[in-house]
Amino acid sequence: MGKSKTKNQKKSRAVANHVAEESYGAVPHSFVFHRGQIGKNVAQLILDMRKVLEPYTAESLKVRKKNVLKDFVAIAGPLGVTHFMIFSKTTSNINMRLARLPKGPTLHFRVQKYCLIKDVVSSLKKHRMHEQQFTHHPLLILNNFGSDGMHVKLMATMFQNMFPSINVHKVSLNNIKRCVLLSYNPASQEIDFRHYSLKVVPVGMSRGVKKLMQEKFPNMSKFEDISELLMKGANLSESEAEQDGDHNITELPQVYSGRGNMASQQSAVRLTEIGPRMTLQLVKIQEGMGEGNIIYHSIISKTEEEIQEILNRKETQLKEKEDRKKKQELNVARKKQKREEHKKKSVEGIKRKRAEAEEDSEVEDPGMQEDQAAAVESDDEVEYYRQAVGEEPDEDMFPSTKKRKLSPGKSLRKDKDSKSPQSSGGRHREKPRKDWKKSGDGEKPFGKKMKPGGKTFKSKKPGDMENKLGGKKKGGSKIFGNKNKDKAFNSKGHKGKQGFKKKGAETMRSFKQRKGKR
Repeated sequence: MGKSKTKNQKKSRAVANHVAEESYGAVPHSFVFHRGQIGKNVAQLILDMRKVLEPYTAESLKVRKKNVLKDFVAIAGPLGVTHFMIFSKTTSNINMRLARLPKGPTLHFRVQKYCLIKDVVSSLKKHRMHEQQFTHHPLLILNNFGSDGMHVKLMATMFQNMFPSINVHKVSLNNIKRCVLLSYNPASQEIDFRHYSLKVVPVGMSRGVKKLMQEKFPNMSKFEDISELLMKGANLSESEAEQDGDHNITELPQVYSGRGNMASQQSAVRLTEIGPRMTLQLVKIQEGMGEGNIIYHSIISKTEEEIQEILNRKETQLKEKEDRKKKQELNVARKKQKREEHKKKSVEGIKRKRAEAEEDSEVEDPGMQEDQAAAVESDDEVEYYRQAVGEEPDEDMFPSTKKRKLSPGKSLRKDKDSKSPQSSGGRHREKPRKDWKKSGDGEKPFGKKMKPGGKTFKSKKPGDMENKLGGKKKGGSKIFGNKNKDKAFNSKGHKGKQGFKKKGAETMRSFKQRKGKR
């Protein structure tokens, strides 16, 4: 097992992390993305520019069609992003916008020419590019930005603020592996963007000694003596020994990585282009995030009177906008107050109705009792008429029954009538005889509740059959006779059935006898 960390080690580690976070948050960060439709080449150019601005940029920023510029501005604050580099493409040219957050300005450039990293690297005989170079930010070099003109100074300030500043007395030379060169041409007003890989080699020695100091030892099988390698540098190609001069030889203040790069010794600084390349031309400078006044325009020039007129027009527009906003706020407040008043009135009305309903429920209504008594009397009259006559009364005969609901007896009566022959198109209802009440079923109350058996009427009793058969016929002339005739009729039918059964039994017996004889 490894040794546990002491308190001092933990404390020093926490302090180092805190310092690293502070230093990382203090440097500028950037977003590189596009707006609108772009081609594959412009998309690759965006990825190459992210490579240049590493490690203080979003390497894998995802951009969708539904995203707008406000989305990027809203998320830039919490992430500490200070600059936007926005690419867009039209039918005629490619544009690049460089914006400073959160209040601008915004510089609009036109990309005259560009070249990708893969094209630059493929054109070199020896390229020098590896992942360790992109762990530290590049060194920014500005050339010819000291000319007259406020727009030139503003461009220089914008480019300087995109990259972290360097303290000359504290910087470590081993952290400088790349450099970005921006060269301004006052005649054509174009900016050349170049990206280089930086290498430092010692000078003042032969090519053979330099070869020995490299990591790969040279092939000495063809040499007779070691002196041939040190003095003549035989069998070395011209490409392996670059021509150094006063333009790139300097004295190192620190020990630099690589064999032979010692402090206070002369070394040559060599640059190898790794791309991308761009040729930019400034079109205009605008205040804010693309919504403010035009500070500078390279194509359109206006007089002071026209500029003043434009400013006055914008001031009036802003004033009208503020007035509309205030008016809308007043309307919203008035509507809200009306809603509150209406709500209060509604609540008071609901409470008042509830209180009135409670008071009415506590006090008895004498008029209601009289109505109920009248309804009971009317029910008795209707029931009496129904039992006496055997038919339903007319609607005009008892008008007081219209305003009340049907009693349970009436509903049952309707159900019974619906099953009667009259409802199905049969004979008319026969009126009962005067002696109908003397039967056992006539004394029952008509509206009596149902028995558990489920039937209320037509209880099968001897009196029911007699009453039904004793009624008048529809023709009106004949009346079925007395009980003796009914009994004779019944016995006759009964005897007929018995005789039929007996005759059938004798037939079967005779059939079996015949079969047995055969």
